Amino acid sequence: MEKKKIKEVIVVEGRDDTAAINRAVDAITIETHGFGMPEYIWPAIEKAYKSQGIIIFTDPDYAGEKIRKKVLERFPEAKQAFLPKGKALKKGNIGVENAKPEDIVEALTKSHCTSANNEKIFTEEDLFAAGLIGESDSKDRREKLGNLLAIGYGNGKTFLKKLNSFNITKEEFYEKVRQL
Repeated sequence: MEKKKIKEVIVVEGRDDTAAINRAVDAITIETHGFGMPEYIWPAIEKAYKSQGIIIFTDPDYAGEKIRKKVLERFPEAKQAFLPKGKALKKGNIGVENAKPEDIVEALTKSHCTSANNEKIFTEEDLFAAGLIGESDSKDRREKLGNLLAIGYGNGKTFLKKLNSFNITKEEFYEKVRQL
């Protein structure tokens, strides 16, 4: 079976992530080498961003989120792909390199571009009404909904920002909330 071709360059953390990506899809990657990204990486990411676009695909952990934010500061309209923690976990180790090829394909296929207009469609009231804040199980509900919407996990404030940044529609939101 022929692998899906990804036109954007995928920004990952390390060589094991690149190997996992290459098992799943036909794509070019740029490795950040962890959080302490060397300066020589930035021009390569910038060139890819300006020519064919980039998808940020980091591990679903604290370090991965820090790297994602660092790259987004310089390249705010980059696409982002998210992998649920459960699909990136193997023997206590969390990372893209642990994901099955079909999970990587799904995450990349559902990648989102940050909206330039940042229209505020969602409010805290929407999160509260959906049980995403203010309830004892809100954290679990946000994690599950983030996986269904392919936008990753976030606390209430971050989750609200993601909903408004990734062009999620009210219809899509409520359809996925019903699936919880």
